Amino acid sequence: MRVLVVEDEQLLADAVATGLRREAMAVDVVYDGAAALERIAVNDYDVVVLDRDLPVVHGDDVCRKIVELGMPTRVLMLTASGDVSDRVEGLEIGADDYLPKPFAFTELTARVRALGRRTTVALPPVLERAGIKLDPNRREVFRDGKEVQLAPKEFAVLEVLMRSEGTVVSAEQLLEKAWDENTDPFTNVVRVTVMTLRRKLGEPAVIVTVPGSGYRI
Repeated sequence: MRVLVVEDEQLLADAVATGLRREAMAVDVVYDGAAALERIAVNDYDVVVLDRDLPVVHGDDVCRKIVELGMPTRVLMLTASGDVSDRVEGLEIGADDYLPKPFAFTELTARVRALGRRTTVALPPVLERAGIKLDPNRREVFRDGKEVQLAPKEFAVLEVLMRSEGTVVSAEQLLEKAWDENTDPFTNVVRVTVMTLRRKLGEPAVIVTVPGSGYRI
């Protein structure tokens, strides 16, 4: 899942990003509304965690732009105000969910995952294919009933492949969904991660390489 965190309190923004990365999400961070508009113009995000009171360009205007562009991106709006009128106004602008500060990180994570599921065709909360069971919420993976321990990026790549339901996913798509914008697009990190993932999942291999196209399960 690719997430953009937009929050002018840099310590909070960086803490949220670090926490979401530990949950196997690819996360970019910006600290004002203008930078957020630049990112959404060039990157496809599943979810934008958007502070409402932003400098340069207000969070409301960022939300309106996402709606205006007709993007499938879901918006989780954050605000220091928890008044009902503020929540209603945020939702009317186009936000998909609303979370007042201070918030519990576990709740934020659950809401981001829930919104991420709404950017694609609805799938069961626990994904199963080719003897693999993947639970995104618990961050657990089982192969033929035996638990498999995966690093966050390995988990993220497997989740993208599982959600594709047998269709081919290119290396570029995996890079976009499982890594943030600081990753060198010419790196071989996707190939190396897939190789490690294959080894951990064991035999027979379930991740198929489609020459010139990508990978599928």
